[in-house]
Amino acid sequence: MENMHEYAFYLGCIAPNRYPGAEAAAIRTSEKLGVKLLPLEGASCCPAPGAFGSIDLNVWMAMAARNLVLAEKMKKDIALVCNGCYKSIWEVNHKLKHNDDLRDRVNEVLKEIDMEYKGTINVYHLAELLYNPEICGVEKIRGSITNPLTGTRIAVHYGCHLMKPRKDRDFSVDAVSKTEAPHWMEEMVEALGAEAVEYRNKMQCCGAGGGVRGYDIVHSLDITNEKLINLKEVGVDALTDICPFCQLQFDRGQIEIQEKFGVSYGLPVLHYCELLGLAQGMSPQELALDLHAINCEPFLAKVL
Repeated sequence: MENMHEYAFYLGCIAPNRYPGAEAAAIRTSEKLGVKLLPLEGASCCPAPGAFGSIDLNVWMAMAARNLVLAEKMKKDIALVCNGCYKSIWEVNHKLKHNDDLRDRVNEVLKEIDMEYKGTINVYHLAELLYNPEICGVEKIRGSITNPLTGTRIAVHYGCHLMKPRKDRDFSVDAVSKTEAPHWMEEMVEALGAEAVEYRNKMQCCGAGGGVRGYDIVHSLDITNEKLINLKEVGVDALTDICPFCQLQFDRGQIEIQEKFGVSYGLPVLHYCELLGLAQGMSPQELALDLHAINCEPFLAKVL
């Protein structure tokens, strides 16, 4: 394909280990849209912003900077599929580019492993690239579809870290609506042939972020349960996200909610790349949908 845009693909932890279908779908669907995702070899955890960032900022920045240096050596901007990874890697890149003292401190650490952060690349969420008409765009997504998801009602979960804080995020500074009442993911869902469904408190956290899932699982699940109640009220066939950690919270979290609260939802949860893969003709087996905690068969029965 001509005019292929190439990026260093940062996998993160949860996608390859818990939802490998999201990883496979990201690579295969993007290539059909003119985006080539190249392996970022030797990458580590981002590291997790809530866990590491709240304990030791220096370690958090040094680990993220190491991942950035790997991409700098490739001379490629980073693309990733997780909001938490975006929070760490984009934010550290942003801080180090604009703060000489921080950059010097981080480079003192990196010197121990013969690395130096130079600030020569940018970091993008893959969803940002897919929506950007200069890279891909909604019409190009629509044109790639061979198996439209017609007749399905799909709700969107944006997550917290991609667009906030708005004063820093490149993807959201053009309008408040991009962060407070966004609709761009709904446009991407509709490009697949599905109906995008609005619901109450759409922009609320999944419940897992900031380390909450790790230190207070009951409170974490309370937040998740509230979102699931709101989704049940509008009647959707599936929930889609752009963050494997949010996906884990909604997918595995439903099992935990049933165990702790005795409430069952059975709502399939798919990363947008998995939805795009289905719409482009990838099979459920290729997408490893059988590894999801919540059975995707009711949704698949409507689209296959």
